[in-house]
Order: sequence, then structure tokens, then C-alpha cells
Amino acid sequence: MQNSNRAYLLGPLLKGVSRSFYLTLRVLPVGMRDPVGEAYLLARAADTIADTSLIPPAQRLALLLAFRERVNGTSGAMSDGDALKRIASEVAGQQTQSDEKRLLESLDGALDVLGQLDEADRVAVREIVTTLTEGMEFDLRTFPDERSGQVAALGTWDELDRYTYLVAGCVGEFWTKMTYLHIPGALDPALRDTMYQRGVRFGKALQMVNVLRDCGKDLRIGRCYLPATMLAQAALSPADLMQPGTSARARPLMFGLVRIALDHFRAAIDYTFALPRLSLRLRLACLWPILIGLETLERLVDNEDWLDPARPSKLTRNDVYRILACSTLAAPSNALLDAWFKRLLKRIESRMKAIEAI
Repeated sequence: MQNSNRAYLLGPLLKGVSRSFYLTLRVLPVGMRDPVGEAYLLARAADTIADTSLIPPAQRLALLLAFRERVNGTSGAMSDGDALKRIASEVAGQQTQSDEKRLLESLDGALDVLGQLDEADRVAVREIVTTLTEGMEFDLRTFPDERSGQVAALGTWDELDRYTYLVAGCVGEFWTKMTYLHIPGALDPALRDTMYQRGVRFGKALQMVNVLRDCGKDLRIGRCYLPATMLAQAALSPADLMQPGTSARARPLMFGLVRIALDHFRAAIDYTFALPRLSLRLRLACLWPILIGLETLERLVDNEDWLDPARPSKLTRNDVYRILACSTLAAPSNALLDAWFKRLLKRIESRMKAIEAI
């Protein structure tokens, strides 16, 4: 029964809640799949708790903190059993997606799977879930209730940089740790510190794409991740960003953040090239988010209404399929990948320069 429950949680249920990320999970080498999949399940459950807007933020925060304590095996104000029962009753009942509802109702099983992992994996999963929930806690403490009609911005670039670490950079760190633990020889032990740093920047690159792509949508729920100091330099406020015609005025600010993201992506590319050419599964798991992220940035810089949530800078399903197919063929070739990356980077940078010259 235990094995069948584990197979369900890390199989059909994980596929149902992870959407496109499941493609990456399935291409991973076998040894990494269970701890990475378990970390994703727990992080997804925490994210659902934090994002259920029908529940007041203070209540979500209390449940999130109780869940984090349960993951770490510590006790807090809410007993373990009470925490899981409240999550199942108060949060699961608000879900419109049946898979997310089932996940919240299956947390006992998911936590049992955590206990079945090897000690090193269990410690690493607890660390990554703790850090990710700190990012979610930051959101709940920083921004107003999504239904309040108010909007708040991060204060400084340092806050945004720290936030991108909490919600994504730490994932690159975790990924690197899993690779060293489970795929001996895939990464050079002498480059351990460098690879951890590149892994953090890899995650930050992907989160910068999310921040910029979703800016218009996030503003409508009261969250402005563009720092107030940068907005002030452009004579803008968070409320201004929701006004028609502001996309053009805010474009220089967006371009500045795109350039920071591109620098992070260069570290992500170096990370990928550090993997052996024949470690195809690991390479593909890195190539897909890099290529999807860069092509998303290309659409973003071309989007004259990038702050309009009705005009999202998103790839089509066919675009994603094209990237999956072409990268699978190119993965073993550093020359082909280098040319592809350089072409994408040059197109993005040239487009920004051309717009700035107008």
C-alpha cells in the first residue's frame, strides 16, 4: 500500500499538478526524480495555500507556517494533525482544479514519502521547501489582500534580487545539490562553488522572466515586483503602470531588467555547458527552461503593450514543441547550442537597441 501510494503521488498526481514542469521531471535521471518530484509536490501544496485568495492573507500565512513546521518535523502553535486537517478543509475546498484539491487532501501521504527518502535527500528537500515558503511568506507580509483594490511595490533592487533567490534561485541551488548527490561525475567537484553560484543565477534568470512577463497580471492583484526606487527614476508609481499607454513609458525600466536577466541566463548557459555532452537528460532539463525563457524575453521586448494582461508575452504550445524537438537533436553539440544561444541573445539585445534608438 505504501509503495502504491508513493507511486500515485509521484506519478499521476505529480503530473496533474506540475503541468509543463512534468516534462522536465520525466527527463531527469532516475536517481533525481523522487527527491525533485517530492520537493515539487510539497512546494506546490505550499504555493496553493499561499495563493488561495478567497482565504484572508493572515489565515493563509498561519496555515503556511504550520505546514512548513510540519515539513520540518517541528511543532508550533498548531498541532500537526490540526494543521493538515485545516489545510484539507479550509484550502482544499476552495480549489477549482481537482488535482490541486487532491494534493492538499493527500498531504499525510506526501509527508510519508518525505520520510522514506534517504537522509541527505530528506534534509535537502526540507531546506528547499523552507526557503521557498519564506518567499511565499514574504509575499503575504509585503503585499495587500488581492481583493482590497490596493497595490504595493517592492522598495529596492536588493529586495527584488533577494526575492528572486527565495522563490527560484534556491531551486538552482537544490538542483545542483541533487546532481552532485545522485549523478557522480556529471559536475566537476573542483567547480562546486562555481556551479552553486551559476545554479542560483539560473533560477534567478527564470524568475526575472516570470516577474516581467506577469507584471500586468500581478499588478491587478496588488503586487508590483518592479522596485519603487526604479519606478521613481522613471517618474512612475505602481498605480501608473495599470493606466493605458504606460507600457511605452515603462519600457526603458523593463529593458534594464531584461539586461540583468540576460546576464543571469549567460550563467545558466555556462552551467549547461559544464555538463558532459552525453549527459543528455541533464542537459535537456537545463536547455528547455533556458530556451523557453529567452524566447519569452524576445517576445516581451517586442510587445508594445507588455503591461496589458490581455496581451501576454507567452509562447504558443507549438513554440514549446519546436523547442523540445530541436533541443533534443542539438543537446550533444556544444557548437550547435552555442550558435543557438548567441543568436537568441543577439536578437534580444539588437531589438532593444533598435527600439531605444527610435
